[in-house]
Amino acid sequence: MDNQQKFRKIMKEWVIPVVLEIIVVLFFVKNVAFPIRVPTGSMIPTIDEKSWLVATRIHNPEKRVERGDIIAFYSDELGKMLIKRCIGLPGETVDIDDDGQVYIDGELLNEEYVVYHSGVSGHFEVPEGSYFFLGDNRSGSLDARFWEDPYIPAEKVYGQAHFALWPLDNFGPLK
Repeated sequence: MDNQQKFRKIMKEWVIPVVLEIIVVLFFVKNVAFPIRVPTGSMIPTIDEKSWLVATRIHNPEKRVERGDIIAFYSDELGKMLIKRCIGLPGETVDIDDDGQVYIDGELLNEEYVVYHSGVSGHFEVPEGSYFFLGDNRSGSLDARFWEDPYIPAEKVYGQAHFALWPLDNFGPLK
């Protein structure tokens, strides 16, 4: 076998398949789903600190984001990607009382996922085209209640977290 045949064989068996796999992975991550790391304990007990999750891309947040979804979004104020639960939808009023109970347009929101309440109260009017996010660990979450601008515009919403990859004892679908 001469050098040209060796080269063709290497290209056919290694280089072309590897390049195609890289293209498929990049397409998948750019358009379908992506991994994201949770940097803090703001979502405990739902998601542990330093967990790795899989999030599906959201290309049209206005039609896809619902209250209670665990969302990956970019905060310009904090300069990083965050994972929090969507509480307030565009045009809604969110009130949090001194006991940490959340009311949407005057109705109590049932939040079974919140174990650690906080005494931080507030009144928030979510603008059209924006969302209001809180961590599940209300006593240990630096979330919208504390931000200078508590509302995240739809164009900063990147995905919905569905599955925990790491640590392995949390492996599985998110609730």
